[in-house]
Amino acid sequence: MLAVKGSNKLYRLSPQNFMERLPSEILDKILSYLDPGTLVCIGHVSKTFYQLANDEALWRNIYKRLLKKKCISMRGKMPEPTTLEAQARPDGCCWKLHYFKTRDAWARRKWKTHLGVISPHTGLPSRTVQMLRSITWELTVIDKSRNEAAYDLSWFQFFETSVVLCWNGNLCQDYRRISTLQLHGVRRVALDCPGLKAPGWRSLMEVIDMEAVTKSMPDYGQDGVIELKLLKPHVVMGIWKDQRSVAFVIFTLHFHRLLERSSQGSSVGTYVEPATRAPFDDIDPDYGLHGYQLHIVLHSSRCELMSGSFSQLFCRRDQIRHGLVKLTAVDETSFSQHTSLSGDVTLPWRCEALQGEVKGRCFMTLTLLDEFNQPFWCVSSAVSMKHQETPCSLFYAAEQFLIRYQDSDGQVAMNIVRVEQQKKLLIVNLTVYLTTGKVNQYFGKEY
Repeated sequence: MLAVKGSNKLYRLSPQNFMERLPSEILDKILSYLDPGTLVCIGHVSKTFYQLANDEALWRNIYKRLLKKKCISMRGKMPEPTTLEAQARPDGCCWKLHYFKTRDAWARRKWKTHLGVISPHTGLPSRTVQMLRSITWELTVIDKSRNEAAYDLSWFQFFETSVVLCWNGNLCQDYRRISTLQLHGVRRVALDCPGLKAPGWRSLMEVIDMEAVTKSMPDYGQDGVIELKLLKPHVVMGIWKDQRSVAFVIFTLHFHRLLERSSQGSSVGTYVEPATRAPFDDIDPDYGLHGYQLHIVLHSSRCELMSGSFSQLFCRRDQIRHGLVKLTAVDETSFSQHTSLSGDVTLPWRCEALQGEVKGRCFMTLTLLDEFNQPFWCVSSAVSMKHQETPCSLFYAAEQFLIRYQDSDGQVAMNIVRVEQQKKLLIVNLTVYLTTGKVNQYFGKEY
């Protein structure tokens, strides 16, 4: 507190009230020395400071300093004043918004440069994880009374070609009261102001109509505390047993165009993937049936269970059955191809002070590349390992299991045996089936 004497009385003022009583010229001069992050913080103090911290002349000077710094770093010299004045803001755009939009545009150009480096192993940008660290994600829950609440990410885990996102806590007392779930990517502007939720842009990635989903929402497994519901192949909801309240929501997202989906949509519209021209070859009669490369990862919410790449996958015309193109990655008769898992197939979960795991459940991330090393089919989904009563392998007298996935573009069948002597799980067969419709549309063929 500050003591101020006036007309026979002693007034005690807080630092905030003392600052607000200063002449506006002095306040403007003080604020002109502050960085953008501190200005954003000050704007939350009071209405007076909000008006002062959003002064157009103040942010115009900040924007000019930003351009000077950029020009010096690129050319090594100060720009001419006429160059700065030429960088006029768009009509109807305040200088503060123009400043943040400019910084965001520069960051996006930098992203494009980094995303141009492609990994030959996965066919995806090799710096995807580094770029995604500038993104966060929000889950918006809208109930049937149209009340809306946005939740920050509780935790996340990056894997080789995907990321697992989790929101936990008291999301809703009864999942049947939820009308809609919305997933937004949020790119924040980096500010030198710890503890402040920096300004950013929201990109709508997905909308889940819970009223439609709950009518046919399959059970995905359970333990002694929670039940798992599969909202979509890549979205799992945990529900407290006998309570109907939501314990957590987990998304697993493939890296293919994830940065664009998380940053280049709008708050109400999703990112629209640009149309790509399919490769064409009128010489090769079996074009589209060979040259595939598969990269597949099995992982839980905590750790990787298996990662494998399989090249030169093909299918002969006479092997096409029931509208499916068969690509065999692991052949049961080829023992050198059999691939081991690093642990048991389980799905661990944690929520505040409680944690557990559901056995026989995990996530599968699949990336199938065409012969030009371009992503052809990308999947990240929750899968189940089910016991096989009929032996899937004639070479192992052991407990045998099956993991199967299917969507409109294709199928995956994975046979697994438990080798008791070595105490591990072994993939003895892995086959990918593509629908002829997808192959024909992509390659312009008629298989």
